[in-house]
Amino acid sequence: MSHRLFALAAVAALAAAAPALADDVQYELVNDSALTLMEFYSSPVSDPDWGNDILGSQILAPGESGTVTIGDGTDYCQYDFQFVMEDGSVIEGQADICTTGQFVLQ
Repeated sequence: MSHRLFALAAVAALAAAAPALADDVQYELVNDSALTLMEFYSSPVSDPDWGNDILGSQILAPGESGTVTIGDGTDYCQYDFQFVMEDGSVIEGQADICTTGQFVLQ
């Protein structure tokens, strides 16, 4: 299984304004589906906007996983996810990433 590292660019810019002692939140994104993940969006459940594509120019093929780092300096845990697959289908999900430590896309 391949591991990739993704940075959550949409909230990483907020890291400069966060207190120095605040921790970043990390979780593993696992693509356990039969399709390649082309785009990945994430936001706190309270935020109506998705922000930027976390994968950027990268993709996440079936069987691959990667670590997502939310570098905004908060310990917020409830996130909505939107996945755009290679066939154009869109899958949405939600998780408490602090409790699970990962999200498995099936």
